[in-house]
Amino acid sequence: MGKQQKHPEYQYLDLLQEILDTGIKKVDRGTNVVLYSLFGKQTRYDLSKGFPLLTTKKVYWKGVLHELYWFISGQTNIKYLVDNNVHIWDDYPYKRYKIQVTSNKSKILTKEEFIEKIARDKKFAKKWGELPKIYGEMWRNWPTRTRGRTIDQLKWVLQELKDDPDAKNLIINSWNPEYLYTMAEKKDASLFPICHNMYQISNRNGKLSLQLYQRSADIFLGVPFNIASYALLTIILAKIAGLEPGEFIHTFGDVHIYENHIEQVKEQLKRKPKSFPTIKLDPKLKLLDSFKPEMVTLENYDPHPGLAGELTVAGGLFDPKTGRMAGIV
Repeated sequence: MGKQQKHPEYQYLDLLQEILDTGIKKVDRGTNVVLYSLFGKQTRYDLSKGFPLLTTKKVYWKGVLHELYWFISGQTNIKYLVDNNVHIWDDYPYKRYKIQVTSNKSKILTKEEFIEKIARDKKFAKKWGELPKIYGEMWRNWPTRTRGRTIDQLKWVLQELKDDPDAKNLIINSWNPEYLYTMAEKKDASLFPICHNMYQISNRNGKLSLQLYQRSADIFLGVPFNIASYALLTIILAKIAGLEPGEFIHTFGDVHIYENHIEQVKEQLKRKPKSFPTIKLDPKLKLLDSFKPEMVTLENYDPHPGLAGELTVAGGLFDPKTGRMAGIV
């Protein structure tokens, strides 16, 4: 691209560099992993200029696609992901499993044994594969005080957009204090930390734009995935609403680099972005509940090689007795 049109991926790369240069040092409670952090940043991607699947390292597209379907369809059991050989959520149900098995003093399966049993044993998967009160449930089945009543936020937003194209209230929230951290009763506390916790859509002159607020963002490992996921969600919602895709706006609270990712970040910063790929949707996609992963086609993705990094299983319910997050043994 010319000097007047800097590649949009440089927003991400410049943020990596800024964290390296000026990020403050923090220590993640419960894991003691060091990270470097900034607060209150934003990037924007015009979806008419390509799909922002980062090119300076290969992003796990299959995981993006199947996870987003998992959210949109309101699912909370990892069996769907495991059955599709997507393992990005394996750690958190295994974390819940270890808590109970450790308290019962039973033999603990390895994570590999646990996931293999999720795949082949439906009864075991039903018991141990659930991650209640996470994104899919909050988006499509938000619990209420009225017994048996839930709220489908995503369907409501699309209907409200149809009824009032100029609406300013089109928000989907995943942050429910009743189930989070020490705000929750212990029996209800989620062991998964809600990170990308709220988004809002808006009709801007016939284009649908989406702004995500992400309260905590692992910029090397998680953020490339989050960018692709919510950009794709923007495109899907625009199609269902009969609008063109507009912007994906990514607003960060705490955005950070873990210390064990610094060398990979330095390698990524040496690379030059390539042209963004494009997305095609099946024209048959008309309704939210008709969406399936096979309706999405990614075209012309030619990234640099992948860069691996270790996932820090951070957040959730802190146990002051052990000085670690609940479930980490």
